[in-house]
Amino acid sequence: MDSISHLRENHLKVTPQRMSILKILDRHTHPSIDELYEEIKKDFPSISLATVYKNLNILKDTGMVFEINTHMGKPKLDVYMHPHAHILCKKCGAVFDVDFTDNLYAYQKELEKKIDGKIIKFDVSAIVDFCENCKQ
Repeated sequence: MDSISHLRENHLKVTPQRMSILKILDRHTHPSIDELYEEIKKDFPSISLATVYKNLNILKDTGMVFEINTHMGKPKLDVYMHPHAHILCKKCGAVFDVDFTDNLYAYQKELEKKIDGKIIKFDVSAIVDFCENCKQ
């Protein structure tokens, strides 16, 4: 599903600022808020940090955007268009997306049965000592 459909499905206005946030996050580079703000300013030089925070909070409230808590300080941001796991590198702080396997889908369904409810977002993160980038 695309960003416009996600916004409309969540009864949100499709604004240039929100589209810019989602476009940047859809690159799956997992920016911090400061990095996201610097990227958005390239398209909207006069945008304030407060406007970015306001729109991010709205997107987080709907579950479209979420924070990945890292061991290296500031949380990283990601868009939630489909279920996926995260690998966090302990050495360099990089965050990588990994598609869910059938086993994780099965586990989510098992948890839903246990709690007798639907899981809106199933977040899985794994920390590794070093990543492919650090090996080189």
